[in-house]
Amino acid sequence: MASMRDIKRRKESIQSTGQITKAMKLVATVKLQKARAKAENSKPYFDAMYKAVTTMLAKSGHVNHKYLNNSGTGKKAVILITSNRGLAGGYNTNIIKLVTGSGIAKEDMLVYSIGRKGKDFLTRRGYRIKADYSDVINEPMYRDAMDIAQDVLNAYMAGEISEIYLAYTCFMNTVSQVPVFIKLLPVSADDVQIEEDGDMAVMEYEPEEQETLDIIIPKYVSSLIYGALVESVASENGARMTAMDNATSNADEMIDKLALLYNRARQGSITQELTEIIAGANAIS
Repeated sequence: MASMRDIKRRKESIQSTGQITKAMKLVATVKLQKARAKAENSKPYFDAMYKAVTTMLAKSGHVNHKYLNNSGTGKKAVILITSNRGLAGGYNTNIIKLVTGSGIAKEDMLVYSIGRKGKDFLTRRGYRIKADYSDVINEPMYRDAMDIAQDVLNAYMAGEISEIYLAYTCFMNTVSQVPVFIKLLPVSADDVQIEEDGDMAVMEYEPEEQETLDIIIPKYVSSLIYGALVESVASENGARMTAMDNATSNADEMIDKLALLYNRARQGSITQELTEIIAGANAIS
């Protein structure tokens, strides 16, 4: 059995750690309240945007447009959203596993990274980081999403990439966050589930399709990226709050166990001292 001094030191160390995790939980809770409201308010718009535009593009057939011509080199762009900090449970690990297990070969993937955790992990494993926007995740703004979307679309039009994907964590509730991997461009009929009868009628544009798509597609990509950023921030804080709550609970349990061990060690020490005193008294008499 460990000595009373070792148990006491261990207990004090865990108490200090527990105070830190409790404080981090409170900070994450405050941040989550703001991020959650923003994510829940914006989610219906971005869900409707994704469904409407993908359906429209799928129904457009073979439209000759700079944003839809799939004539790239075969490289696939993945916009990966993770966090800049750890201590968030499996938040970063889950979305990274989804990307690495997506079926896209390492040599065919160009990563547009938002968040240092994802960038550092994929860099160590030989993935090519095309661009890094890690500072954006601290306080996402729609302007940031527009800039990222324009960079990716420019590479798409230049033929550097032939497909664009978005990987982020969808915020379901405080304790549930689901990693998501979706395809943004190009969109075909096979990528969209059409439920209504006759809904695959050819899409007609007013004004002309070129002018319409020039406006819609950049807005579509920007909106999906911004929606993913907002949900990722809420997911990160939810995951961190849960992780720190679990860590605090584990610290409390360990402190209780150490207190029991300390009391047992103290009782054993007292018993031994009494035994020695009694033995000494008997020896004198």
